[in-house]
Amino acid sequence: MTHRRFDRTARLIGDAGIERLAGSTITVFGVGGVGSYAAEALVRSGVGRVILVDYDRICVTNVNRQVHALKSTLGKSKVQVMAERLRQINPDAVIEARPEFYSAETSARLLVPEPDVVIDAIDNVAAKMHLIATCVKDKLRCVSSMGAAARLDPTMVRISDLSDTRIDPFARELRRNLRRKHDLDCTQNVGVWAVYSEEPPIAPQELAYDDGSFRCVCPGGMNGVNDCEHKNRVEGSVAFVPSVFGATAASVAIKLLLGIPLPKPLFDPDAPRPVRPNRLATTPPS
Repeated sequence: MTHRRFDRTARLIGDAGIERLAGSTITVFGVGGVGSYAAEALVRSGVGRVILVDYDRICVTNVNRQVHALKSTLGKSKVQVMAERLRQINPDAVIEARPEFYSAETSARLLVPEPDVVIDAIDNVAAKMHLIATCVKDKLRCVSSMGAAARLDPTMVRISDLSDTRIDPFARELRRNLRRKHDLDCTQNVGVWAVYSEEPPIAPQELAYDDGSFRCVCPGGMNGVNDCEHKNRVEGSVAFVPSVFGATAASVAIKLLLGIPLPKPLFDPDAPRPVRPNRLATTPPS
């Protein structure tokens, strides 16, 4: 019988829908601005088992956009803090915290047990590509977040197959590198749902305390796997765009679990692919 905490959800999807979600497992890779909101939406929707994977600790610079970032949680493990929060939301859910970095070496272990859906909210490009390629190869349903930073308009968030995002330069470059490094042909439907924005990214501004260069203040910033100091540039970000990315990713995952139809691809994979203005010969191929 549906627990009263899910009364309003059940009135949308019924007792059978709640039962299906309660018996499902979703693994969320990356518990930052996108992943923290996605994980919370999943548990508030009634997903019975959520596995959180993120090696990082909470930094003061996370406070503006990550749901677990508070004065009292600075320096603590993101997945441990988030797991405790989710257990308070639904004590009956199984919440597993894995403070690890996803990589080719850890992939097989971190994908056990096999999730019903994977949510990719990883910000390390090499790790992200490996996870996407692995999900395609192993036929795991995957919802992948593209660039949520450098945007101010949450109404521009969209979903599509990874092969057919528009405007987002990160997604375009990701497709190119997936083909080059993982032999994944993204000129046709790949079966990965992308959450992306059609808002052109906004370049970051230098701040007074940068003093000519970015300086990381995060605990564990020099971690050897995704060093804060080694980033080419640090994009700006706000709470109301990554949170919408996360909620959208969760909605796609829930619909996949319930068999609710999602938007059809914007093109027929068997038809000639149309040429768009941002895919002319003067630009690198996607």
